[in-house]
Amino acid sequence: MREIPLQQQTELFGAGRFARFPSGQNEHLATFQAHNQQVQLLYNSLPWDTKFFGVPMFKLQTALFDPAAPMIGCADALQAWQRELSAIGNYYCFSEVPTEDSRLLQTLTTCGWRLVETRLQFFHDQVAEFNGPRYGVRAARIEEAESVGQIASAARNPYDRFHADTWFGDVRADAFLARYASAAVQGYCDTVLVPNEPGVAVDSFLAISDLTADSTKLGVGLSKVVLTAVGPQNRGWHQRLASETIHRARERGARYVLMTTQATNRAVFRTCEKLGFRLGGTTHILACHHPA
Repeated sequence: MREIPLQQQTELFGAGRFARFPSGQNEHLATFQAHNQQVQLLYNSLPWDTKFFGVPMFKLQTALFDPAAPMIGCADALQAWQRELSAIGNYYCFSEVPTEDSRLLQTLTTCGWRLVETRLQFFHDQVAEFNGPRYGVRAARIEEAESVGQIASAARNPYDRFHADTWFGDVRADAFLARYASAAVQGYCDTVLVPNEPGVAVDSFLAISDLTADSTKLGVGLSKVVLTAVGPQNRGWHQRLASETIHRARERGARYVLMTTQATNRAVFRTCEKLGFRLGGTTHILACHHPA
């Protein structure tokens, strides 16, 4: 986001954010001393996920440590934290790590964390100039929440982090995505777009979050594609729904549209290329659980 000073971005979402951590109800900081170095682990507990899966769920946001120190210190600290979590019984934890953070990636894999997904982060920064063709879409209605969930469940992607991780299994992964998509229609997301053209069945959707809190802090309008699925009756509709997402953002005065997909999803790559998205970054999802 070139028009926003890097210092401001760092203060809001980088070092500044972690300096204020923990500041929320579900934010936690664990500090360990190992091999004469201090390691801080910043993580979140996930109440919604915990309730759904019936197991304590956590997300490791990052680890702070001296990059010049031997890796064994960070690895020992991470394993000590995992033992603390194990003391509560079963748990599941994942982390989304930028490719650039090679030291943390190496530490996690040294401690037995497994790679389950590689994500590509796309962005569209020419929203005001976008003039792609228009398509008939509308917002999904509350009474369609269950059917939208069924679309998400049926359009299984074996490479998303839920289906790629054997801890979940296909049945639980399908059920989770169905519930998540239904919740998106019921208000978890700002809107869910579905096709609205004569003779076209509703067999696809695209859920959007306007990232209101982040937009307010940055002073720049944002829209993010949170979840999308396309069934066999709506082939080709991912591009149409994504195109209408950009139009919607332009009409709202937003500056950026963000979209994430798996590194295996070539169909989405083609959509991004056609609509003018650019690649902004790459992240890796790693996970661990107890019992291992």
